[in-house]
Amino acid sequence: MAERSFVQEVQKLRLGDGDEFQGEGILAVTKALLQSGVSYVAGYQGAPISHLMDVLTDANDILQELGVHFEHSASEATAAATLAASVNYPLRGAVTFKSTVGTNVASDALANLASGGVTGGAMLIVGEDYGEGSSIMQERSHAFAMKSQVWLIDPRPNLPSIVHAVEKGFELSEASNTPVMLELRIRACHVHGRFPTRDNVRPSFTLKDAIENPKRDVNRIVLPPASYLHEQEKTLTRWPAALNFIQEHQLNEFFSEDVQNFGIVMQGGLYNGVVRSLQLLGLADDFGKTDIPLYVLNITYPLVDDEFKRFCTGKHGLLVVEEGQPDFIEQNIHSILHKAGLNTQIHGKDVLPMGGEYTGGVLLQGIRAFVGQYAAHLLAVTLPAVQSSKQLLINEAVAQVHPRPPSFCTGCPERPIFTAIKMIEKELGQHHVSCDIGCHLFSILPPFNIGATTMGYGLGWAGAAAFNTSETSKRTVSIMGDGGFWHNGLTSGVGNAVFNQSDNLLLVVDNGYSAATGGQDVLSSKAINPIRNTNNPIEKAVRGVGVEWVKTVTNTYSLDQMRQALREALTTKQQGPKVIVAQSECMLNRQRRVKPLIRQRIQKGERVVRERFGIDPDTCTGDHSCIRLSGCPSLSIKPNPDPLRQDPVAAVSDSCVGCGLCGEVSQAAVLCPSFYRAEIINNPSAWDRFKQGLRLRVIGWLQNRIERRLEGISA
Repeated sequence: MAERSFVQEVQKLRLGDGDEFQGEGILAVTKALLQSGVSYVAGYQGAPISHLMDVLTDANDILQELGVHFEHSASEATAAATLAASVNYPLRGAVTFKSTVGTNVASDALANLASGGVTGGAMLIVGEDYGEGSSIMQERSHAFAMKSQVWLIDPRPNLPSIVHAVEKGFELSEASNTPVMLELRIRACHVHGRFPTRDNVRPSFTLKDAIENPKRDVNRIVLPPASYLHEQEKTLTRWPAALNFIQEHQLNEFFSEDVQNFGIVMQGGLYNGVVRSLQLLGLADDFGKTDIPLYVLNITYPLVDDEFKRFCTGKHGLLVVEEGQPDFIEQNIHSILHKAGLNTQIHGKDVLPMGGEYTGGVLLQGIRAFVGQYAAHLLAVTLPAVQSSKQLLINEAVAQVHPRPPSFCTGCPERPIFTAIKMIEKELGQHHVSCDIGCHLFSILPPFNIGATTMGYGLGWAGAAAFNTSETSKRTVSIMGDGGFWHNGLTSGVGNAVFNQSDNLLLVVDNGYSAATGGQDVLSSKAINPIRNTNNPIEKAVRGVGVEWVKTVTNTYSLDQMRQALREALTTKQQGPKVIVAQSECMLNRQRRVKPLIRQRIQKGERVVRERFGIDPDTCTGDHSCIRLSGCPSLSIKPNPDPLRQDPVAAVSDSCVGCGLCGEVSQAAVLCPSFYRAEIINNPSAWDRFKQGLRLRVIGWLQNRIERRLEGISA
């Protein structure tokens, strides 16, 4: 069950000639693929591109009508290898995944694809997860484009430009027999807008045609001597073809080219931020007309020497707006202008940060510093005119936003797993813990502080491989999610441990979904998926590769079960790899699934009982162990109602989903007496009303009795 349904929105994909599309960037990308006559699409979900997989899933019937094959790939490497269909056949194909971690995984297939080249258009749509909203190491896709010689498209973040980039990207790929990479930043994925649509195109050469008329060209396979020829072909044939196509079709854009003797060149994806900064400085109007020459690189690799010579001729200074490091583009521009004999002064990382996201505030300060060097009079003229509202916007743009570390959702079934680990540590001492990518990685932060390293998606157990030694009886603990398990962990982790006779422990967090990327189904999901095969147990897969000691805990909220399984795994005399599969449904997805059903039942007048927990402030001791050992966002503190006690008491907010973990951890897995469980009943029955009335009468009688006694004492 994906984070969001696009069942209604995908109907916009049926728009034809003369219609206008209005909506989100990811949906526009999908429409552009269909307008381009794509034959197949594949991919692996990952922010910020996860929604593209969700859209394609919800639009599967539309894809089938057009003869387009779509599948969820097992990994990014699987997705990239899928583009092999375009090597020998005139089939347009697209794959998608998160970058750069996904591109790391896909790099082997991508290198082979780029070496042999393609016949049909091959496009990689990558979500550039870089900057303040990122969850991964800070690297750039640009290095992969340069390494394998894949053309990198970075369009201006508006829907017409993005759609144009998709359509022309396929043409560029076919014109140069080279795969192309379409880079979409977080804001580009979610930008809203409109564009005129065209009819969807059914491929003239189909997958059926290719299968029934197989072709092969040994020169396209990476094997000597063909592999040596590929390198020559890249530089002598494909590169010039790409440059010619880029210039002929004006894929890069120039704005106000000759109005000043200095200018700005930027990655296309940063265009909106640059223009907004110029607006705040009074150097551009609200429609983007600028007083500063701009050169927008919608194609950031390869760079076109002739276009740089044209733009820089007669200019004293050039600001290169290139997000991230190393400064690949800036270095390339230095080389281009030096060879051309142009003395334009290059600025970039001297006025802008070497690393980090180029937010509005960062761009504003850098552009202001650059313009001040070459035309301070422009700032002097414009600044007084923007002192009021625009100056306030400037101040807000440069203000620093405090970071907020990620945390588990309310009622997350993974939280009790790490609570149990903390409790076991009190019994058996600390263990080396190797982490993995996924929601469970939040365990490295307070209140759990568990985990020493993480090496990649599905590499949790591989990250502890060096500690496979018989010199100690103490075992290491590795953690892996169900998504990482099926992505890479079954072979790189479990298979490796079996083969090397590891005596350590793997804990697989099985929450039923690829939860961190938006709740997509995986092989072991319990849900019935009409277009995918699910309900394949992790325990069965683990036993299939040779693990003999396997325990499945079906309710992670039971701390007794979790602690017992961990204790046994870490102390058993049995040698060999050990695996605990900890199962409970992702609470976020469970709420998405259950809440609509509950609303429907309430509207129909059916009796519905919901559980919530609360805290009696008169009983709470204020030790806050419930918060320290669970960290649930629904737990907070409030002032103590007792005037003789100063410590604040714990409190439960309305976001509580009734999992009960907070009460269990308070007193070592025994419900803390300050917690109470309440049942909220909608559409109560006559029996419910009778019981409630009886309770109120009894409680009222007892309360009045106490008050009468107190009155007698005071008299």
